[in-house]
Amino acid sequence: MNVLFLCTGNSCRSVLGEATFNHLAPAGWRGLSAGSKPTGKIHPRSLALLAREGISTEGYYSKSWNDLPVTPDIVLSVCGNAANETCPAYLGPVMRSHWGVEDPAHVEGTDEEIDAAFMVAYRILRHRIEQFFALPLEELKNDPERLKAELDRIGTLLP
Repeated sequence: MNVLFLCTGNSCRSVLGEATFNHLAPAGWRGLSAGSKPTGKIHPRSLALLAREGISTEGYYSKSWNDLPVTPDIVLSVCGNAANETCPAYLGPVMRSHWGVEDPAHVEGTDEEIDAAFMVAYRILRHRIEQFFALPLEELKNDPERLKAELDRIGTLLP
């Protein structure tokens, strides 16, 4: 199963989701990330945070949803609401859920405050991904309605 973490710029949250998902994923599950208007680079604070957490950043880059190597089975949009962010809508026959996380790239303040915002985004995504992998996934793959309900529920959870 391919799970796409989708936002606009594909520089922070979606990449944090993709890398964390792949770090925790069992065999047969793959995380991807993309943006509707990619910035073309991953935010350096995202890369630094992943490295501190022991998560590989090798091979990750900011890309368009038009450049995905596979068609996703599940699309998780991770756009937040604070800055009236418009979340892109992935079209196609996939299961969709919204796991909104505020964008740490827009936080202003001291280095410590900005780093803290990145950590909050990471912790939210990691918690949701851990909850996802705690589900009876083999059972849910054959029950799309229940899987969708679980994805939507997880999208509201905070650590």
